[in-house]
Amino acid sequence: MASLDHNQVLRSPQFQDLVRQRARFAWTLSIAMLIIYFGFILLVAFAKPLLAAKIGDGVTSLGIILGLGVIVSAFVLTGIYVQRANSRFDELTRRLAREFI
Repeated sequence: MASLDHNQVLRSPQFQDLVRQRARFAWTLSIAMLIIYFGFILLVAFAKPLLAAKIGDGVTSLGIILGLGVIVSAFVLTGIYVQRANSRFDELTRRLAREFI
């Protein structure tokens, strides 16, 4: 009987919509992070003088700032996913649970 319930959930249009939305959003954020990361790596490979440019009168280079930007963007994209998961995806999951319980 448990496998029947499991299969009912898997066939549910609401469940399939939830899976589709989560996958699409996760792939979008993953692609954004890959573009940011590989863009930085391409700059390291092909634009070393640009990354070595000093910022202001200090010793900090543009490469350090952009590297920190890559790290911060990972945190920001993770936060965006968590916010969406806690609001939209959790609500869809609760609706599904109410339907099948």
